[in-house]
Amino acid sequence: MKKSRLVMVGNGMAGVRTLEELLKIAPERYEITVFGAEPHPNYNRILLSPVLAGEQTVDEIILNDWAWYADNGIRLHAGCTVTDVDRVHRVVHGTSATGEQISAEYDRLILATGSKPFILPLPGKDLPGVLAYRDIADTQAMIEAAATYPHAVVIGGGLLGLEAANGLMKRGMQVTVVHASEWLMERQLDSVAGKMLQKSLQERGMEFLMQAQTAALLPGPTGRVAAVRFKDGSERPADLVVMAVGIRPNTQLAEKMRLHVDRGIVVSDTLQTTTDARIYAVGECAAHRGVAYGLVAPLFEQGKVLANHLAEFGIGRYQGSLTSTKLKVTGIDLFSAGSFQGGPDTEEIVLSDPYAGVYKKLVLKDDKLVGACLYGDTVDGSWYFNLLRGGRPVADIRDRLMFGESNMGDAGHQGQNKAAAMQDSDEVCGCNGVTKGQICKAIKEKGLFTLDEVRKHTKASASCGSCTGLVEQILMASAGGDYSATPKTKPLCACTDHGHQAVRDAIRANKLLTTGAVFRFMDWKTPSGCPTCRPAVNYYLLSTWPKEAQDDPQSRAINERSHANIQKDGTYSVVPRMWGGETSAAELRRIADVVDKYQIPTVKVTGGQRIDLLGVKKEDLQAVWRDIGMPSGHAYAKALRTVKTCVGSEWCRMGTQDSTRMGKELERAMWRMNAPHKVKFAVSGCPRNCAESGIKDVGIIGVDSGWEMYIAGNGGIKTEVAQFFTKLKTAEEVLEVTGAFMQLYREEGWYLERTVHYVARVGLDHVKKKVLDDHEGRKALWARLQWALDGEPDPWFEFDKARVDRRQFIPIAVA
Repeated sequence: MKKSRLVMVGNGMAGVRTLEELLKIAPERYEITVFGAEPHPNYNRILLSPVLAGEQTVDEIILNDWAWYADNGIRLHAGCTVTDVDRVHRVVHGTSATGEQISAEYDRLILATGSKPFILPLPGKDLPGVLAYRDIADTQAMIEAAATYPHAVVIGGGLLGLEAANGLMKRGMQVTVVHASEWLMERQLDSVAGKMLQKSLQERGMEFLMQAQTAALLPGPTGRVAAVRFKDGSERPADLVVMAVGIRPNTQLAEKMRLHVDRGIVVSDTLQTTTDARIYAVGECAAHRGVAYGLVAPLFEQGKVLANHLAEFGIGRYQGSLTSTKLKVTGIDLFSAGSFQGGPDTEEIVLSDPYAGVYKKLVLKDDKLVGACLYGDTVDGSWYFNLLRGGRPVADIRDRLMFGESNMGDAGHQGQNKAAAMQDSDEVCGCNGVTKGQICKAIKEKGLFTLDEVRKHTKASASCGSCTGLVEQILMASAGGDYSATPKTKPLCACTDHGHQAVRDAIRANKLLTTGAVFRFMDWKTPSGCPTCRPAVNYYLLSTWPKEAQDDPQSRAINERSHANIQKDGTYSVVPRMWGGETSAAELRRIADVVDKYQIPTVKVTGGQRIDLLGVKKEDLQAVWRDIGMPSGHAYAKALRTVKTCVGSEWCRMGTQDSTRMGKELERAMWRMNAPHKVKFAVSGCPRNCAESGIKDVGIIGVDSGWEMYIAGNGGIKTEVAQFFTKLKTAEEVLEVTGAFMQLYREEGWYLERTVHYVARVGLDHVKKKVLDDHEGRKALWARLQWALDGEPDPWFEFDKARVDRRQFIPIAVA
């Protein structure tokens, strides 16, 4: 039988998925021709962000390579733009990159032209250096710009804009995100989650201008874009401007063909255009029942229906999609579905833990879940989505609903993991519509043992990757002992396969002194690292080779670069050091004068026995430090924060030891000490423990015979009681043993690992052996710490020595 001729305009994810589905059920029915405007085979557009960030290559995001087209008899005209379609004679006309005219006749035609980025109609929009972010060419242009220029402005704080900003920041650019709304990703997140996301990204060094209106893009002397001007008259330097303000269905060709277009190419439930039954539209260019979808999952659902119709295989109909959004934005998990903003007739159940970076909001109406918004912890996103989609009443589980599927008691799963509890019909990968049963079948029939094999054969976790953990659980359960798991040593980040200890060992064994040397020696996947690995590597260099390693201030978080804590309104807090919580009238007078002089709105006594000045403008920080005349309290740093003391035997009738004096000696000895994470001490003058020494990294308690020392406590979100370490007789012994423990932690701890987790990892016996049993080793540790701290500058006063970039405190001039 002669094959019918199927021509597809567009070579993107939705269109090629349609062909894949068609080839499964009717591989011999059509002679297929594909026109693709880009000079590439089908690739995963979702993964352009990792390519921009240097975490993946273009080759790694190809979904269907050139061989796939050849193996399936598909004629691909890559880099060929379709210029016209003759509907009367059913011929598609295109022009290749070389100017060659190419035509193809069709019996059936699929329009899969996708979408095009919306470009703001601003003066200067056509300047060199102004880009959209949509395809491989855009991505490569951004990579090239990042290698040459320092400043980038991204207009748009949605998913695409934030991913672009993150990638450019990883490439070393200083990035400002300009967003017209009050919070980020307002279509996917509510205000609380959006502002939590902004705070997290600010801590990594990303800058934001919220509710800002762009007026014009200004050229520099070379004609390239040089600045962005806003409607309030202010300007921001910009060597690169990326517009990420939304997409529009690409209907230009359809309009030329005189097809019905309204928000997209209007299609029926069989994806046929309402103008011409031989022509179909699928993906972002199609408008079904007034909706043009932009997420992958509904586009793939359309592709499956269209393939069935082309194969004349059943009577499938596309009836629209109830969508959920499960994303990973710069490493932060997000999920939303349904009416997550709530409304007048709805109820909300909210769990908010900003310290842990977790926020959950469930919206109920008439005892049914109608919306969900999750930030940080999205493990139950698919379960909430199934409840929402199924319309199941939740009154009987309302009190446990917030805590997820694993907390349903008898309705739960007797300790099984989530994968084991799922039915075969349950969807695992929302992007590709893959169920647990399909994955299990592929594993058993094709003998799959690795995640990459499962991705190749089923597409599960091959798009956004948010279901990877669940796919691995299914693989482990199905393949059993043959399962090839990922390495047990967790990589430091996506830039490398090496863990924290391997990086530390390499720095020490090879005397590596710069971050660049580490990246080159250890074959980093990204030449400049990322916001996760750069601060860690920088710390390991400085703690291993103090006075020799080259500090990289740009590898530090924004708080550590500014030497103050940024607040949610963009101002800063200043916390001067008060030795052992003790102050004087002169210091208090200076603080009061500074508060009045610089109109600081809030003065707060902290839990660490210090005073916090909140609401300091960035341009005032240097002057505030100078006028206060007190050392930095390092409240912003991974360093010794506070030494909390009680009044002790000097004043208290119950005190057995002079705790204030002991605390001041400890603080003066170690106040300039950087560490893997923040460190807090406390000294109590008697066992009544008024300074809360039992929940500190180091807790000292006075007893009749001297001092008791406790280590590895934590008073944070999960309180951990410190462990008894030793008894000491003199203040000198307290200093030496505390210093030795701190230096051991500095040399062996992993970046962002608190002492409680460090001791849990290496074992208390290991620490005792190194610090208590090895007398000479202890003295050597204490000596190394003293040597490392000798001459360490105070960043509030010794700017040049501390490598403080004072340009950051100069406000941007308003034209």
